[in-house]
This record gives sequence, structure tokens and C-alpha cells, in this order.
Amino acid sequence: MTVALEDIRSQSQEETIAKPSLDARIGRDTSDTRIGKDSPFTFGERYLKDENDVFNHNAWDHVEWGEEQVEEMKKLIEKQYDHPVKDFDKQMYNANPAKYWDIFYKNNRENFFKDRKWLQIEFPQLYEVTGEEYTEPTVIFEIGCGAGNTFFPVLEQNKNPNLKIFASDYSKVAVDLVKANPVFTESHAKKIAYSSVWDLANPEGNLPEDMEPNSADFVIMIFVFSALHPDQWAHAINNLSKILKPGGKILFRDYGRYDLAQVRFKKNRLLDDNFYIRGDGTRVYFFTEEELRTIFTVEGPFKEEKIGTDRRLLVNRKKQLKMYRNWLQAVFEAN
Repeated sequence: MTVALEDIRSQSQEETIAKPSLDARIGRDTSDTRIGKDSPFTFGERYLKDENDVFNHNAWDHVEWGEEQVEEMKKLIEKQYDHPVKDFDKQMYNANPAKYWDIFYKNNRENFFKDRKWLQIEFPQLYEVTGEEYTEPTVIFEIGCGAGNTFFPVLEQNKNPNLKIFASDYSKVAVDLVKANPVFTESHAKKIAYSSVWDLANPEGNLPEDMEPNSADFVIMIFVFSALHPDQWAHAINNLSKILKPGGKILFRDYGRYDLAQVRFKKNRLLDDNFYIRGDGTRVYFFTEEELRTIFTVEGPFKEEKIGTDRRLLVNRKKQLKMYRNWLQAVFEAN
């Protein structure tokens, strides 16, 4: 699975902000695994303390949602049920998702930002195991690598001589973009980097090319799980359990329920509850913290290290409009 253009824009916004680490933002005891519940979970450092100031800036960090905002969002979503995607079109979109991701990458080769710098803050584990002083054999696997916006920054800054980094995507076009990069060619020749077309949710349980079972120390999934149909979640969890070694970590970031991207969908975009088709034919689901907890730890075999919510208020000062962004972030550990 891959990252859609809409996700690229939202992530690009995130990267322009120098923000504290996840634990620093919430100011909590790190033994508490229920992030984003009782403690404030801040995105950056601009806080809205007086509602009268809301239109003084273009964005505010960690603006709590009141019942009024949630009810307004629910009403907008209820209207989407009046004009869902027709059954024939549902079958078409769900039958061959890779087709639409291939088209997406063919049309957007030049539209990808260069580097997800926020990964160094949010998931410092990646940079600890690639540091100069770290020499332990380590396997990092990015699922839904797209054009390599996570894969290459990690690869290029690596100083661990015993690192192997794998990347896969549902789209052959995306994988071809990665393989065409000179950095990949050189690293692959040194048996450091590997890239392959792979379906995270394949029901046969096939593993990516060149990967050994239970070999990954880290699996990275950034705006990936949301592209799966809910019927595919169990297959995906099963495949993840086959890839990770005991104690291995899943580093996860994706869409949260009532995000702006969800509430602004209009007619003929609703595939199923909280599951949509974009204008480019790619699919997207919007999660809650409890859903992720159920999928990965209650029904799945993983242990929750942390689950949190990043909320941001964007403001159109000219039109006096408020727009709410909502992302979920998590780390899960294999037993």
C-alpha cells in the first residue's frame, strides 16, 4: 500500500514544524501506555489559550475537540450515507487497488517531498540503530515505501555496518522508482538495501522477496494501514507477525477519526463505515485509538507500547474557517 497525494501534503505540513518528541509533548510517565487520553498530547508549541485569538494565526497545536465540534463532524459524515459509492463501483475499486496506486505514482512522480524529518523525533529508535556506535545486526522494513521518502533518508544516514533495510510497496511503479534511484543501486550491490512489490494483506501469508521469517527488528507503516479494506486487516496482522522477530517494533502513523480529510468527502465517496474512495481511486480508512488497540493487541498478537493522537487546528483567516487535522501514532511490539 502507498501514500496518496493528500497524505503527502499533510505530511509535508508536519515536517516544517520543529516539535518536541512524543513523550515530551504529552509530559507523562512513560510507563503509561494510554497516550492522548488523560494527558494533553501536543503537536507543536503554539497553543490556543484564548478563543478570541483563533484567527490570529494559520494553525494551532493540540486544540481539544469539544462536543460541539464532534457533533458537527458527525452530521457531515451522516450526510455522506445519503450518497454512498454504488455497489458496482465498490467492486471495481476493491477488486484491483494496485491499479489506482500505479496510476497515482505515474501521475505524481515529481510531487513527493524529499525527507520525513519528523521521523527522527517521533521514532528515534530508527536513528539509534543506524548510529555510528551501534553495530548490532539490524533489519528495518518499510511497508508502503512509495518513492522512498522514509527509506532513503534512513539508508543515507546509516553508519551501522550490519544494517539491512528492506522496502516494499503494493505498486510496481513505486518500487521501480525506488530501484531507479542511484542510492538504492549502490546500496543493493553492497547487500544493504532491498526493494520488492508486496501485498501486506496477501491471504496466502507470502513474505516479501529476500526477507526471512521473523527477521525484522522494525517495521515502518506510515499512512499505510488506512489503505486496506477492513476485511484485510486480519491477513495484514498475520503477515506482520511472520515478519517481526520477538521484541520487534511496528512504528505506525495514520489517519484519525473526524480528520478534515474524512469530513470533507462529498457524494459518492463512502465505501463503508469510515472507509472512502478518493478522486484518484485510492482508498482510505479513518481509525480511533480503540480500533487500533483492538486490531493489533486484542484480536492481534502484539503488545501496545504507545498509542496517541496528534490534533491540529488549521485556520483560513480570510474566510474565518476552522479545519481540524487528526492523526494517530503508535508503537506495537511483537511477543
